[in-house]
Amino acid sequence: MNSIKLWLSAFRVRTLPLSVSGIIIGGCLAYYNGVFDFPVFGLAILTTLSLQILSNLANDYGDGVKGTDNQDRIGPERAIQSGEISPEKMFQGIRIAILFVIFFVFATVYMAFGIHDLLYSITFFILGGLAVYAAIKYTMGKSAYGYRAMGDLMVFLFFGLLSVMGSYFLFAKQIDHVAFLPACVVGLLSVGVLNLNNMRDIESDRAVKKITVAVKLGWQKAKIYHLSLIALALILATLFGVLYYTSPYSLIFFLAFIPIIRHMLIVYRTNTPADLDPQLKILALSTFLLSVLLGLGHIYNAI
Repeated sequence: MNSIKLWLSAFRVRTLPLSVSGIIIGGCLAYYNGVFDFPVFGLAILTTLSLQILSNLANDYGDGVKGTDNQDRIGPERAIQSGEISPEKMFQGIRIAILFVIFFVFATVYMAFGIHDLLYSITFFILGGLAVYAAIKYTMGKSAYGYRAMGDLMVFLFFGLLSVMGSYFLFAKQIDHVAFLPACVVGLLSVGVLNLNNMRDIESDRAVKKITVAVKLGWQKAKIYHLSLIALALILATLFGVLYYTSPYSLIFFLAFIPIIRHMLIVYRTNTPADLDPQLKILALSTFLLSVLLGLGHIYNAI
């Protein structure tokens, strides 16, 4: 039982709702357009969850063996950092997680396209392979892109554009303009979560030469960058609500603006990196709430 709790902790369960936010929106848009398929939706959720868990384990391993996770790091103690899981066992866990990802990718693609749309299937297999590579190479290896200020771009691409537009394509078999703005919203907010994490760790990352966008910008400019990301996400969400308005329920996602705007005010007033740690959960869950409300509000008239 202790081993199960230990691995669940390494999975960093609190990050999982954020990872499925884009899939939820993609599924809701597909439902509104009459192309939703529940088995595909369920498998897409499982694929995304397995990818996020793989990313969390790889991140724990990469930062752990590099010594980035040390006594100066702020936030919850990680598995390798604490000594509870050895690097060897963590690496084995990563290999098992990759197998789960491969299984769910194949199952999702087969359920979505069958054996007929071979080009689509090959495309999504390639995208799945790139997602696995991105999850692993964030902190693992000498050329880890998370140490070269590339994490923000990759999060926007995979958590935003690919998550929403890719999941919508699984249902509709085509790219639709209706998915673009929500994809950008989720992508920007997800980058905000990553940047918040990097702002919290800005001093310890700088000390071990982990170059993130926050480290490159410095504390004050990183705050401006963070607030700009969130503000732009809220503007694009509002634009989506106006352009694709079908009923007052289309704007119900404005309720999620309340905790997000409060989060922005707290970040603006904060001058101590450690004080940002509680805001990670708040922003991640607020993004999940926004995604659910935006999706459900859009499909209300179709129910």
